[in-house]
Amino acid sequence: METLECFVGIDVAKAKLDVHLHPSGEAFTVPRTSDGICSLVGRLQACAPALVVLEATGGLETVVVSALGLAKLPVVAINPRQMRDFSRAAGYIAKTDRLDARLIALFAARMRPETRPLPNEQSIKLAELLARREQLISMITAETNRRTTLMSKQLTQQVDEHIEWLKERLVDIEAALDGAIRKTPLWRETADLLTSVPGVGPAMTRTLLFELPELGSLSRRRISALVGVAPMARDSGKMKGKRSIRGGRGAVRAKLFMATWVARTHNPIIRASYERLIAAGKPRKVALVACMRRLLSILNAIVKTKTPWNSNLAQNRS
Repeated sequence: METLECFVGIDVAKAKLDVHLHPSGEAFTVPRTSDGICSLVGRLQACAPALVVLEATGGLETVVVSALGLAKLPVVAINPRQMRDFSRAAGYIAKTDRLDARLIALFAARMRPETRPLPNEQSIKLAELLARREQLISMITAETNRRTTLMSKQLTQQVDEHIEWLKERLVDIEAALDGAIRKTPLWRETADLLTSVPGVGPAMTRTLLFELPELGSLSRRRISALVGVAPMARDSGKMKGKRSIRGGRGAVRAKLFMATWVARTHNPIIRASYERLIAAGKPRKVALVACMRRLLSILNAIVKTKTPWNSNLAQNRS
């Protein structure tokens, strides 16, 4: 008899993991502790699943993904938005941890998302540093905005001291990130290639290294779709809808926007593309998104060929 493939959905919470196996319907719960995760790994190895899927939940899933990956189980953490869309499409309104695990398992069986190379321990630590950097920047911005509403000199002084402390921590984080990149030959080589492109600075380079490891290994169309800068069609019958970008990796897209904004002035290829689109009557936002896609294609080609920036070569490869 033909053996049915097993798909596993895991709903991750702070204290526990709800697990559902499709199509058998078997379900169980384990604590999100070392012992619980070891038990989970053993049970899943016994059933040899075709795919294990869980949602990215602000870092709670990291230890689970790492443990399953080390056990050579095919595991992928998906964007929660994908599950919300799938749940609505499947007609599920109720929400419980067990039901979420069941839906994730069904999503795994129906959609079969591609697994990604799992980061090693050093990459995870550096990704945490990068996330902490973004948090510090957000806190500095928030405190700076609060300061403008204060009238008390005492409170203003306290906020100023806090901002100064946050800036010192930000300097420490950036030094740790740059030091780690320099100590790793592969990252150092890639960083040198990326920063050779006018408009690409350290912040953009760090984000690409840690948030977009696929850079240089995919086609320009696939890398654009992965980041979320490829225009999505909205056509139906005779109606031709307005195309727009959506989805993808928000952290990469945000940094790519800022890099393109700078490149619009300092990078001859991006500047020429932007000016040509504006002269053709394109809205500024549309022109900027097109230039984001162009810059990403250039970066992808440079990493793929391991050739530093050259405006003539970049013109041909992008």
